[in-house]
Amino acid sequence: MEPKLVLLVFTLISATATCEYIRPPPRKTLHFPWDSKSSSHPQQVHISLAGDKNMRVSWVSNEKSSLSMVEYGTSPGRYSNRSQGESTSYSYLFYSSGKIHHTVIGPLEDNTVYYYRCGGEGPEYKLKTPPAEFPVMFAVAGDLGQTGWTKTTLDHIDRCKYDVHLLPGDLSYADYVQHRWDTFAELVEPLASTRPWMVTQGNHEKESILFFKDGFQSYNSRWKMPFEESGSSSNLYYSFEVAGAHIIMLGSYTDYDEHSDQYNWLKADVAKVDRKKTPWLLVLFHVPWYNSNEAHQGEGDRMMAAMEPLLHAASVDIVLAGHVHAYERTERVNNGKLDPCGAVHITIGDGGNREGLANRYKNPQPAWSVFREASFGHGELKLANSTHAYWSWHRNDDDEPVRSDQVWITSLQSSGCIAEKKDELRKILTGP
Repeated sequence: MEPKLVLLVFTLISATATCEYIRPPPRKTLHFPWDSKSSSHPQQVHISLAGDKNMRVSWVSNEKSSLSMVEYGTSPGRYSNRSQGESTSYSYLFYSSGKIHHTVIGPLEDNTVYYYRCGGEGPEYKLKTPPAEFPVMFAVAGDLGQTGWTKTTLDHIDRCKYDVHLLPGDLSYADYVQHRWDTFAELVEPLASTRPWMVTQGNHEKESILFFKDGFQSYNSRWKMPFEESGSSSNLYYSFEVAGAHIIMLGSYTDYDEHSDQYNWLKADVAKVDRKKTPWLLVLFHVPWYNSNEAHQGEGDRMMAAMEPLLHAASVDIVLAGHVHAYERTERVNNGKLDPCGAVHITIGDGGNREGLANRYKNPQPAWSVFREASFGHGELKLANSTHAYWSWHRNDDDEPVRSDQVWITSLQSSGCIAEKKDELRKILTGP
């Protein structure tokens, strides 16, 4: 998306509000001081879920001899367990990364605080594992970048008592400048080292150079997700489970047609979902399918044509996307029409990126669009129980998080839709 001037005054277009809102001005890209840490000390620490009761700890060290080891326990300074992992590194034009470590720890107790240390030295970190049962809370923000608004969004998320962060693409906005991957990871470390961050790729992660560099090298090297644990052959799409939710992360920038590896993996994955165990089914990807903003119109149409019939038959409850630098929530919808057995689609590409906001919306507002606004912010999704979830979107109003949209969502598991679509799903999974 090309940079656009952020309007200071606009008329809020939504089904629920018509008041005038004065948007705060844009903020500059953050500048980071020279890193004074020891070359062997862990940097850029972040964690992610890695299969049942396991967590992956990832970090970077500048010392090539640093160990890919994590010591951990339930008391500060007392590490009763130790795990050894793997490491990698990469070069990109004139840039060479540090040593990138990925170490899986576990099995871990649910809803428990652990203290850990990376590489046998350096500071102690603290993480909390998600609960095994409802309620469970997700923080959601896409298209983060590294601006003053990014910092505000992260500060607001830090106030939220969340269990897992979901990020539907566009992390660092490095855009080929590789040290920005380093500064982004340092920026998010205070949050990403304490709660699992589950991410998928966006267009700004691609960074391919024709005939010279394949795409996603930096992203795949640094942000390893549980693709192998979920039977996927690519870090660009995978799934995981938290409490009573099965969550699927898809790739908008890898093949997704009906003959692709991603589509075949998706069929196998939804076939294994047990809605008695995980009554909530969530999907994340970068490019939204339902978008009434002028920005990025039609970009998700081909993926939607290929995958929406399968996701509808699988009774997906909620779809979260980014890419459009604004917020929008839909009614339950399928095939462009209101459908009580369709998914609620939420676009939340408003984390704070340097490209600015997408201010222009199409009129009239589509029947499926409930609320839309071009402001930076974040979302919170609380799965209260097997039947009800509470979604809220919090606008960054200056430096205060203002809850501007909220709704209770009833699961499709409790509505009878899953039983109605049983034959539809079976036909797609087994083929003609």
